[in-house]
Amino acid sequence: MKNKIHDFLESDLLERYLLGETDNLETAKTERYIALYPEVRKAYDELQDNLEAYVKLHAIKAPEGLKETILHKISKQKKNNSKFYRFAIAASIVALLFAGSAFFFYDQNQDLMEKNTIVNNKIKTLEMDMRLELEDIRNQYIVLNNPNTKKLNIRGNKKAQELKAVAYVNPVKKLSYINVSHLPQLPEEQCYQMWAEVNGEMVNLGVIKQFDDKEKLLALPYADQAVGYITIEPKGGNLAPSVENIVADIKY
Repeated sequence: MKNKIHDFLESDLLERYLLGETDNLETAKTERYIALYPEVRKAYDELQDNLEAYVKLHAIKAPEGLKETILHKISKQKKNNSKFYRFAIAASIVALLFAGSAFFFYDQNQDLMEKNTIVNNKIKTLEMDMRLELEDIRNQYIVLNNPNTKKLNIRGNKKAQELKAVAYVNPVKKLSYINVSHLPQLPEEQCYQMWAEVNGEMVNLGVIKQFDDKEKLLALPYADQAVGYITIEPKGGNLAPSVENIVADIKY
């Protein structure tokens, strides 16, 4: 440790630190040594005293009138600064206005980009819906006009004796559709819901609206020996079929 302190004191770091000639690392090191080691602190104080004494010894008396000259220059500088400050304030206001307008246009641009994204997404959704609708129409045409399509007449049970429907099944194209032509009236708090049992799983095909187009075909998921059901459920439909409220079986 003594060697470390000795090497430090032998270097010129203290002198250069007093004269403000050290870099950041040297300054940090010097201040750490001054704080940690009394020997270094003592040497630093002595150097500081010697420097102050040297400055006083070799001080030169200021020329006559220097004080007034300096004060005059300060006063003149204040006036110039006043003009500069006014110019700086005006420039700042212009800069703020420019920044404000830039932010406004940036915000408008972001808003337009967001709206553009929304519109593009809606267009993509519409395109997808149109493709699906066209595909569904094509499949309906195939089912209705293909000689391999089987037509199955469906009647409701005792709970809905007036229910009439026709299922169209094409085992070659593996397509199935159903047309529910008549549904008995239900109380307002109830609805008809269609289900299909495919590969042991019950698939919800949605609520059948009583005032739907009588010619409308509803797609059925195709599977060998699939079974469908129409049930009476609470208004809005159910997550699982109410077995006790089955009003029609559809075997296709």
